[in-house]
Amino acid sequence: MTQTQAEPTGTVVPRRHVHHQQVRYADLDPQQHVNNVRMLTYLEDARISFLNFGGVDGGRGFGAMVVARQEADYLAPLLPRTEPVRVELWVTEVRNASFSLSYEILDNERVYLRANTVLVGFDVAKQSARRLNDTERALLAEYS
Repeated sequence: MTQTQAEPTGTVVPRRHVHHQQVRYADLDPQQHVNNVRMLTYLEDARISFLNFGGVDGGRGFGAMVVARQEADYLAPLLPRTEPVRVELWVTEVRNASFSLSYEILDNERVYLRANTVLVGFDVAKQSARRLNDTERALLAEYS
């Protein structure tokens, strides 16, 4: 489920990739809310879903990526629940060899976490950064 929305001011909100995440008992900490490390795992699950969206055979056309930076603001405790939460992500910047994603973990009532991640194209054989290719740029443009 993805969408592009228009704000009342006419500003276009970027299309968001939406990943539904089930809260599991194993995700809870002693205070009975989702552990902060597990929240980052939810971001990872959404990111993998985004990068592979569209199929198993080659996915969407993204090459190898590594996380260069990640920051998160925990806004409210995420408690045990039967309904999944939404992890929404969108592209905020595309550079020569990297791009940035923003995320929200939320439901219809509140936002639990806001985060940003910088991903860098990676050449596995050379074990070094690489430039993003035209296919990757085109796919990222759909969400920026």
